[in-house]
Amino acid sequence: MRGPGAAMQRFLCPLLCLWALRLPAGTSTAARGLDVAAYRERVRAMFYHAYEHYLESAFPYDELRPLTCDGQDTWGSFSLTLIDALDTLLILGNVSEFQRVVNVLQEGVDFDIDVNASVFETNIRVVGGLLSAHLLSRKAGVEVEAGWPCSGPLLRMAEEAARKLLPAFQTPTGMPYGTVNLLHGVNPGETPVTCTAGIGTFIVEFATLSHLTGDPVFEDVARKALKALWKNRSDIGLVGNHIDVITAKWVAQDAGIGAGVDSYFEYLVKGAILLQDKELMSMFLEYNKAIKNYTKFDDWYLWVQMYKGTVSMPVFQSLEAYWPGLQSLIGDVDNAMRTFLNYYTVWKQFGGLPEFYNIPQGYTVDKREGYPLRPELIESAMYLYRATRDPTLLELGRDAVESIEKISKVDCGFATIKDLRDHRLDNRMESFFLAETVKYLYLLFDPDNFIHNDGSDFDVVVTPYGECVLNAGGYIFNTEAHPIDPAALHCCRKRKEEQWEVEDLMMEFYSQKKTKKFTLKRAPDHGEGENAKDPRDASSEKAGEKRNSKKSSHSLLSCPSQSFNSKLAVLGQVFLDNT
Repeated sequence: MRGPGAAMQRFLCPLLCLWALRLPAGTSTAARGLDVAAYRERVRAMFYHAYEHYLESAFPYDELRPLTCDGQDTWGSFSLTLIDALDTLLILGNVSEFQRVVNVLQEGVDFDIDVNASVFETNIRVVGGLLSAHLLSRKAGVEVEAGWPCSGPLLRMAEEAARKLLPAFQTPTGMPYGTVNLLHGVNPGETPVTCTAGIGTFIVEFATLSHLTGDPVFEDVARKALKALWKNRSDIGLVGNHIDVITAKWVAQDAGIGAGVDSYFEYLVKGAILLQDKELMSMFLEYNKAIKNYTKFDDWYLWVQMYKGTVSMPVFQSLEAYWPGLQSLIGDVDNAMRTFLNYYTVWKQFGGLPEFYNIPQGYTVDKREGYPLRPELIESAMYLYRATRDPTLLELGRDAVESIEKISKVDCGFATIKDLRDHRLDNRMESFFLAETVKYLYLLFDPDNFIHNDGSDFDVVVTPYGECVLNAGGYIFNTEAHPIDPAALHCCRKRKEEQWEVEDLMMEFYSQKKTKKFTLKRAPDHGEGENAKDPRDASSEKAGEKRNSKKSSHSLLSCPSQSFNSKLAVLGQVFLDNT
């Protein structure tokens, strides 16, 4: 670790609640005879089996169809699997393929196309994937341009994609439409009904864009959408599933933590940590009280009517399995573990998580028996293992590897499991399998990965404006598991007006101090293999001369762990009969 000055220490202090959860290494992982290194290599092999067959059989289409060994476009014709897999390549240590793919994407991806695209999916997969790769590119040995991380080809691509989404936010409420045409904007006949997650899942990517580019429009629209949902919560503190973005009337009034709502809650927490924003955390904690009061029973979470709190669906959805991981981020580890163990029993029952699971009956729901290789339970295991070192969490990882290899592996990749009861397969491999599922599995079995850096090692770029910290850890994963380096947000000025003001001041300063020279030093790289000898120091120093490292104006957050009294929903007795 290179010795930081006072400014450096102020940067490191908020990095992050994740670090507060980290326990000293040394609790036994071998206690139950699990060979962590062997499973890590099996996960690596899983990745390349899927990735190489995508390249051979499906590229440049969005996704691989593993049963027919061909490809299909699903979310907009972006070569989506390639974007989604890019940061996973670096996490696995493959810097040469990362560099190659960066060039391929720059040459081949075009957002100026007549395609109707999901605003939500384009943001989390494309904008998030490009931002993450941009911030990791120097670590991967890419020769970055002067001005990085506040400029660069991947950042420009991310900004271009995000600008294509902005017309969707032009509504009376500030809540976005769910679909936008990348060439023409919102179609005249577009439905105004959008799910809650499709409105509240932008602050991580859009705030990062605003901080890196200096254009506040992205963060502004994301915040306005978040606050619109908050304003329209029910009197008992819950939000529904779908809302009309023109009238702000709730169309689907089921409240829960799963599909259609999930990443809204996730982004309140992650946005709060990323931006050190007390307001966002306060909003989540208020929701958390209502969720515990009305939807929680025996460490399961039900769906309830948002105005009355009465049970509407006594089901567990596989997408809800992110919740224990989110609980761990606010320090509620004990409750997180209890809920995780409930979900793990479902995995053991079927060898995967069915999309819907009827809790009272203890079985799948008709037409919701599939498992599309989702990552959420593995994601929670990764977070909780960092917090507890409980070997049960490694056992989930082991079971996931065994199940996925046994049930879904085919000659051309890994196929969605259409029905967990009889293991029938579907001809699709979603891009999130390489972006999330494999990534979280690998990180679960790789305690020394750079993603888990606890702040003991970091890079410093010294500029005339101050010190910029990079690669210190505390990465914030977006909901597609694309890691964002929170320290990078302090490398660039947030507002263009501030940029001009600082530049004027610096010009005046240099005109008065012509005889004084600044010595700009840059820390050596700490990437895998090739990074240490990569000859890009000169461009990085030029970048340092042009960029300011701006301190956050928000107060620092601690990791709250508040005990809320749980109350049964009015119809909580649903568990006591056969309904």
